[in-house]
Amino acid sequence: MIEEGITELLRKSRYMVVTVDKETGRLRVKGDAAACSDLSCHTGIPVVTDDERGADLECLNPGDIIRVNEVDGHPAEIVVLRRVWEELTSPEV
Repeated sequence: MIEEGITELLRKSRYMVVTVDKETGRLRVKGDAAACSDLSCHTGIPVVTDDERGADLECLNPGDIIRVNEVDGHPAEIVVLRRVWEELTSPEV
């Protein structure tokens, strides 16, 4: 029962990047539902990748799988879980 709750939480917190507007700091993401959502990210929001922490939206690509950590309902950190090129070559596809 506990594993189902954790699995469900992980699934709901994952998003696929649809578009990145680096100039305005907006991300369009697709979550578990078929609909897309827009996120506004303040300047300097940290992006965590395998290579670095503290990168910016420049390092995100459409198709990347991310998790957004929020504080008070606002994005505080973006964690890249899987890159688009990893997703395309995954045996899960």
